[in-house]
Amino acid sequence: MQNHVMNTYGRMPVNFVSGAGSYLTDSEGKTYFDGLTGIAVCGLGHAHPHVAEALAHQAKTLLHTSNLYEIPLQTKLANRLCERSGMDNAFFCNSGAEANEAAIKLARLKGNNEGIKSPSIVVVDGSFHGRTMATLTATGNRKVHAGFEPLLSGFVRAPFNDIAAVEAIAANNPSVVAVMVEPILGEGGIYIPDDAYLTSLRAICDANNWLLIADEVQSGNARTGKFFAYQHTDILPDVVTTAKGLGNGMPIGVCLARGAAANLFVPGNHGSTFGGNPMACAAANAVLDVIDAEGLEERALVLGERIQNGLREELAGRNDIKEIRGAGLMLAVEMHQDIGGYAAKALEQGLLINVTQGNIIRMLPPLTMTDAEADELVSRVVDLIKN
Repeated sequence: MQNHVMNTYGRMPVNFVSGAGSYLTDSEGKTYFDGLTGIAVCGLGHAHPHVAEALAHQAKTLLHTSNLYEIPLQTKLANRLCERSGMDNAFFCNSGAEANEAAIKLARLKGNNEGIKSPSIVVVDGSFHGRTMATLTATGNRKVHAGFEPLLSGFVRAPFNDIAAVEAIAANNPSVVAVMVEPILGEGGIYIPDDAYLTSLRAICDANNWLLIADEVQSGNARTGKFFAYQHTDILPDVVTTAKGLGNGMPIGVCLARGAAANLFVPGNHGSTFGGNPMACAAANAVLDVIDAEGLEERALVLGERIQNGLREELAGRNDIKEIRGAGLMLAVEMHQDIGGYAAKALEQGLLINVTQGNIIRMLPPLTMTDAEADELVSRVVDLIKN
């Protein structure tokens, strides 16, 4: 059959037709362990009954009205997310990139309101914030930029986990209005900063009247053992973005804000046709129900520790392993050599993983795994590396 889909992905030769929990089944009837969950999207696994029931009910009730009218499920979701995050209000959209666009617009609006010409945002090397022009520019990866120049102005770059570099920017660049950072680099390779990194960024932002924007698109929604990764510290950002696991497969993103940042947008400043529609909000409310009912924040910590310990035990002494690391169920095995073919090799073996940065096996498995499934993931990754 002729394929008219635009060539934007190097797709693997498999067609999945169904899923249940930690597993997917393809059109030939082969079963795969999903250690990637749609790149951290299906945190509750596939076809979770509570989410499926919420979607089926909402599909038969009301799909869309637009944001010209009140949407009770959106209000409910905003209240729940603000209670969890310490934020004051929420803007709903359809993806992490859109949530980050909203955060960037908030920062620029703040700067312009304060009379700052060409306000700029500090972003870090190795980050990933999306593929729109603004979020692509903010992303700290030259390969993502290539071919899309001219990039947007208004971004100042610093190394990740380098407070001295941010302090130097603060001393020399009066146009800065915000710092935008992933608490854990996801696409960049599951890099976890020093314990004091976010606390120090918060102090710099406070001293300079900057916003601290936490991009929790991948690390949010209980994946690291807290609902948001910044909650492993005692700081509060001014703006928090998330998406991915919030809808367990339904497209939804959110930009949360507090304090002065929460009062920047007024009607006409920003919007989204589909953002926060009843269907997406039904899914997200169901996801929050399950996270609470099944204790998935704590469970992510337990499972992540089990998987890391298992990998370290089984792979001890190997010279090709540089580091095994993780935070909850954001997990990585970094190799010394290029392993670009490992994702295809894993697929042949019935395992879905991702290779990022050319030498890092990235795992983002379901929060709903059993202990036995966690051990199965360890066994499959070990087999992949050893064989």
